[in-house]
Amino acid sequence: MVLSLALAFSGLASGLSIGFSFLAVALLIPQMGAEHRAIASAIAYPLGFVFVVFGRHQLFTENTLEPVIPLLERRDARTLRSVLRLWGIVLAANLVGAALFALVLSRTRMLEPALNGSLIDVARDTTKGGATLVFYKGIWAGWLVALMAWLVASARETTAQIILVWLATAPIAAFGFKHSIAGATEAFYLAWLGDQKSSPSE
Repeated sequence: MVLSLALAFSGLASGLSIGFSFLAVALLIPQMGAEHRAIASAIAYPLGFVFVVFGRHQLFTENTLEPVIPLLERRDARTLRSVLRLWGIVLAANLVGAALFALVLSRTRMLEPALNGSLIDVARDTTKGGATLVFYKGIWAGWLVALMAWLVASARETTAQIILVWLATAPIAAFGFKHSIAGATEAFYLAWLGDQKSSPSE
């Protein structure tokens, strides 16, 4: 029970922290101009992941590789239950955190109103595409974040770890991949606003 609560609170913190990727991208794109959108996104997007990694929070896509290794080795029901429990708690908590972050962004005056247009634009761009395309692009993003967890664990210096986080997550934004939790923040943001201009079939 104590472990489950710890996982839940850590997952909640991760869902909240990852929202800063959304904020950073929305802030930097107008400064660099639409013609440099991909570069601006690549520079800014890793911010939330840096917070998650160095805050030692639980992010669902960081747990899609390492916990599976003992399952493949043991192949028993007990290990399977442990993995499913980990995934269920962390994923649910991540989504709750993302939803809360998006709720505060959309329903309060936490930010200057001038940033609202850029937030909506970034959120619409992130959530566009049909379910099949989003799922396919999500696989690539999940792979990169799982790789990030391994790379960071192999480095000891903080500077090297930050560089590795950036190298692993910048391509997600630069190439338009879809990260399940970071993308959920944008999706929740549009949902809280009641935005109707970004349909699943766009």
